[in-house]
Amino acid sequence: MTMVGEMWSHLGSTMGTLMLVYTLFKQFFPHHLQDSFEKYFNRIVRFAYPYVEITFDEFTGERMKRSEAYSRIKSYLSDKSTASAKRLKADVVKDSQSAVLSMDYNEEITDEFQGVKVWWSANRILPTTQRISWYPNDDEKKYYRLTVHKRHRELITQSYISHVMMEGKEIATKKRQRKLYSNNPSQNWYGYRRSKWSNVLFEHPATFDTLAMDAKLKEEIKNDLIKFSKGKDYYARIGKAWKRGYLLYGPPGTGKSSMIAAMANLLDYDVYDLELTAVKENTELRRLLLDTSSKSIIVIEDIDCSIDLTGQREKKTEKDGNEDEPSDPVTKRVKEEEKKESKVTLSGLLNCIDGLWSSCGGERIIVFTTNYVEKLDPALIRRGRMDKHIELSYCCFDAFKVFAKNYLEIDSHSLFGEIESLLGETNMTPADVAENLMPKSDYDDVETCLKRLVKALKDAKEEAKKKVEDEARLKAEKEEEKQKQKSVKEEKEQSGKDDKEVKENGVALWRLQK
Repeated sequence: MTMVGEMWSHLGSTMGTLMLVYTLFKQFFPHHLQDSFEKYFNRIVRFAYPYVEITFDEFTGERMKRSEAYSRIKSYLSDKSTASAKRLKADVVKDSQSAVLSMDYNEEITDEFQGVKVWWSANRILPTTQRISWYPNDDEKKYYRLTVHKRHRELITQSYISHVMMEGKEIATKKRQRKLYSNNPSQNWYGYRRSKWSNVLFEHPATFDTLAMDAKLKEEIKNDLIKFSKGKDYYARIGKAWKRGYLLYGPPGTGKSSMIAAMANLLDYDVYDLELTAVKENTELRRLLLDTSSKSIIVIEDIDCSIDLTGQREKKTEKDGNEDEPSDPVTKRVKEEEKKESKVTLSGLLNCIDGLWSSCGGERIIVFTTNYVEKLDPALIRRGRMDKHIELSYCCFDAFKVFAKNYLEIDSHSLFGEIESLLGETNMTPADVAENLMPKSDYDDVETCLKRLVKALKDAKEEAKKKVEDEARLKAEKEEEKQKQKSVKEEKEQSGKDDKEVKENGVALWRLQK
């Protein structure tokens, strides 16, 4: 017992002496001698130390941008930390659906890859000086350290780290909350914690089960989307960028926006709503698209109304003059400012979605929507750019049955036959059908809602019939007016000819008399 006490006493004295020597060394030795001593001392330690250590800092290069490797390692280690670490910390991460558990600082866990054991530790270095900061956590230096025996260096550097990056990315993708992005004006791109895109959580409930459309077309679109999402190797083999374009066109209220939401929910993709009128030039458009992530849908809604992108539209503007100018002076001024500021061209847009820049990133879907497909330049919507053209038209009976199932929870009713007949004779958008089927109070039952729809269909049929009759009448009146004008013109021409003949005859008679 006495020997043990003496041993601890000697150990304490030795440690105290070493600490004193180290303090004197740091304070009184010149810095260049300290650097030389530490360099040779580390060489001796590395020679005797059989392990390799790899550090992954939270911030690298651009200080305000978090390292992608650090984020993926954190996702990869989250489940392993929960299972084996003794000390955990919980973070509420913005992009995650729940709190994320990770190992606490100075904690260590083990992992195994192809029979090789590795150690991961989470560390941080606190600032040595106190200073006032709006974001005190940003003053800390956080990093992960990977330790492995040096005999496995090649396996770890060539295979294991790539494995961790891929697994971490997949885990983060599965746990993330999907977002709806909107592009910011370029003056808001730069500065602390600013970005090119602002976002909110994407929580649109539309799915292909709730979409009211032709069942065969719906199944065709679903199969096409699923095939695309699994086509990484196929696209690489045929030499095409891993992207696909969809053109959704049809009258307003036919479900184009709901279709986009259903596509995003089916594939678990983010949605980027690109507002072209906020983009000043082609280079800004390219930067915006390069800043989008994979597994995303890039949407340009109502592209026929987004600045002057087509040669046809430019010609129409020159020809028609102010024919389509808005009457409201405020709206007119806003549109003039948008046209004045934005210099995005058709060729610039085409190069971004289908040129060399389109291959920068993969697994992206580009969607254009329009109410008037005939206004678009053929070069913009040709196959290869907009690969699949989907017409979303007026409500058919198959679409109505989906609405009846979703809104009223019925599969059949005695009024279905009459509704089918009316839908075949009347153009009504799915939005109008849905509005008529939706109960307006607790007293509205199935019968009330269906009868309201029948009445609306009959009214629409009568209105359409009256419109056709009015158009025919106006056409007949115009034709009649045209004929009258033609007759008056012919009478004037004939009267002129008669006057000329009388004059010529009078001159001739005068000459004879003379």
